[in-house]
Amino acid sequence: MTTKADFTDEEWARLERAPIVAGMAITLADPGGPIEAVKESVASLKTILDAAQAGGRGELVDAVAKDAADKLQHRESPLGDFKPRGALAGEEIVGELRAVNALVTEKATPEDAASFREYLLSAAQRAADAAKEGGFMGFRAERVSEGEQRMLDKLGEVLAAPAA
Repeated sequence: MTTKADFTDEEWARLERAPIVAGMAITLADPGGPIEAVKESVASLKTILDAAQAGGRGELVDAVAKDAADKLQHRESPLGDFKPRGALAGEEIVGELRAVNALVTEKATPEDAASFREYLLSAAQRAADAAKEGGFMGFRAERVSEGEQRMLDKLGEVLAAPAA
């Protein structure tokens, strides 16, 4: 069983913001307009809130989601000081998720680490599914664009369980 006591405050903050960072990766992969960006951000937040309410995703996911949801309800940003900007934002986001994967691999039980990886991938997938991309006035738009699919594939690699 993995608990908050297994992590430092800084590490726990990284875990709390990870689903939002996964959603940011999708938004950055194929930046649409402001409406698409909002829909994708809301989808990431809903992943947190749903996990906090439903539970059953493993000790670690349940605890992290509940703490992140508590922050959201108190209008605190789980992102904290993580604010990727500029040309290197994509690399910062992927690097952050790579570091989170290393963290859960090192400190969580294998089952909790696997559940946490799935939680992050579901946040990314939910963001990708949240808004149609491309097309004109909704015609010929696609649910998941090529850029988003490439990012989903990359996140699948970044969040893969390390070989034993």
